[in-house]
Amino acid sequence: MTRRLHEYRTDAAMESHLETFGRTLDAYPVGACPLTMELTMLHNAKTQSCGKCVPCRDGIPQLEDMLASLLDGDGTPADREERVAEMRALAELVRDTSDCAIGYQPATVFLDAMRTFEREVDSHVHESRCLSDRRPVIPCVSLCPAHTDVPGYIALIEKGDHAGAVNLIRQNNPLPSACALVCEHPCEAHCRRQLIDEAINIRGLKEYAVDHAPGDEVPVPQRGPNTGRRVAIVGSGPSGLTAAWFLALMGHEVVIHEANELPGGMLRYGIPDYRFPKTRLDSDIAGILAVGNIEIRCGVHIGRDLTMADLRRDHDAVYLAIGAQAGLTLDLEGGDAEGVVSAVDMLHGLATGERPDFRGKRVVVVGGGNVAMDATRTAIRCGAEHVHVVYRRRREDMTALQHEIVGAVREGARLSALFAPTHVEKDDRGHVAALWVQPQMPGPHDHAGRPTPVPADKPPVRLAADVVLIAVGQGIESTHVEESGLPVTRRRLVADDTGRVAPGVHSGGDCVTGPSTVIEAIAAGKVAAYAIDTDLGYHHTIDFGIEVPHPGPNNRVPTGRVEAPLREPDLRRTDFDYVGEPMTAQEAGQEVSRCLRCDHYGSGALVGGRC
Repeated sequence: MTRRLHEYRTDAAMESHLETFGRTLDAYPVGACPLTMELTMLHNAKTQSCGKCVPCRDGIPQLEDMLASLLDGDGTPADREERVAEMRALAELVRDTSDCAIGYQPATVFLDAMRTFEREVDSHVHESRCLSDRRPVIPCVSLCPAHTDVPGYIALIEKGDHAGAVNLIRQNNPLPSACALVCEHPCEAHCRRQLIDEAINIRGLKEYAVDHAPGDEVPVPQRGPNTGRRVAIVGSGPSGLTAAWFLALMGHEVVIHEANELPGGMLRYGIPDYRFPKTRLDSDIAGILAVGNIEIRCGVHIGRDLTMADLRRDHDAVYLAIGAQAGLTLDLEGGDAEGVVSAVDMLHGLATGERPDFRGKRVVVVGGGNVAMDATRTAIRCGAEHVHVVYRRRREDMTALQHEIVGAVREGARLSALFAPTHVEKDDRGHVAALWVQPQMPGPHDHAGRPTPVPADKPPVRLAADVVLIAVGQGIESTHVEESGLPVTRRRLVADDTGRVAPGVHSGGDCVTGPSTVIEAIAAGKVAAYAIDTDLGYHHTIDFGIEVPHPGPNNRVPTGRVEAPLREPDLRRTDFDYVGEPMTAQEAGQEVSRCLRCDHYGSGALVGGRC
């Protein structure tokens, strides 16, 4: 009994150490060689082997030794090439003959890594080194698509220079308020602070900065001398506005053509005020226009009021940032019933003052992304008696931000996963009466690693409904672009890594990638602006003249992450006021103190960091 108690306590202590190990994986260095990561995984697999079956017990240690030898550069290129072939053969043997997952799964992952990272393998075989583009980086900066200087603006917040922090953000992203409120914050994914406790609340600190220094109140950098070059931008969403910001700072004249009555794209017409008040968007846009040399012409439809030929004739370059603003539908029997509405169209109408009247109605929302959550929470605020979200995959597979899902549930929505719509039931008047769904079960994983839903051996379920909101994705209105002769595949424009579509024409954002995030669209606009500048014969650099404070010693005391509070669900569900409450100076002060200043310490002092 005493021995069993000791074993229990040992296992419990191991659980605590495993949590620490998990945090180490969460903070795994961005830019590290993937083969080095694979070596670590093999070593971990070796320690888990029970030793019963030979393939696992002996094969995995041999794979580890052979991979270590490859990474050490042992032998000639011919020797290393032969070693890679032997590793592949051995991994296949371990995969196919091990008794359990402790053996066959690491071997499967190893073979997948050898395929996925073929360029890295070739570099170690022929050059005896990692790829030259693999190097230690600052995690938060590298993982931000726009490469915003996160440690820099956190340091400026710590010094109380909120305007400086906002301008440092605008050095790479001219929409600081938008990203402070709606960004999916990929910058936090591998925050090195996780080695100690939790990732820094980077987005929350950005919101704190713009709360104290709105974009329209922060002086903008001096615009460069006029170049006499004119650039047309189609679309005033985040990608178009970002391109305009950088091009104008370079000295080019920019004309933005926007189909809607006001600029902002999906930031204005796709995100409700409770998540992103339009006064905050207007503040960011005013800051962009303060640079000068930018004209926005609203109510202009390309293909109706102007043609692509007109734009190319009258401008030195064209940037297409038309986004993905068309709501997709489902091909369902009865889908033409009155009351079946595109969620994207409903949100667009809301932004233009057409508030839907859902009082006393039963609303079913189909989808699992941010648009579905926006539609759900909007329906609640528009008086719906009952709101039910159905999604064909598992809840953990939903693409919406986790806090948006939690917010919808706390505000009263019901969420049912693994339900696939089959048809819409109509009443005698042709109005929707119910949505029928077929229960699903998770099947084999798809290419993205998510279980594919397959019909479960269960009867269909009838969900009574007065309104069905379809939120299954967004489409791209690219017909006029395709008719102009520009390359389009699956209704998306075809562009290279710099956004080039054709001579004199660039494109970026959702119309190239498909529906993505705000920060991805901003990054595309930034890249395209510099590519256009190069094509016009220039190589401008923009100096924002901001000096980042030197860091003090790291704060290594484990400390809880500060989360700014939200308004109570029973209150916020009744209006469209912003759901969040501001972070206090005390909370922000603690949060900025947790930053480890990876731009100065560790790998941050190397390439691209600050010494």
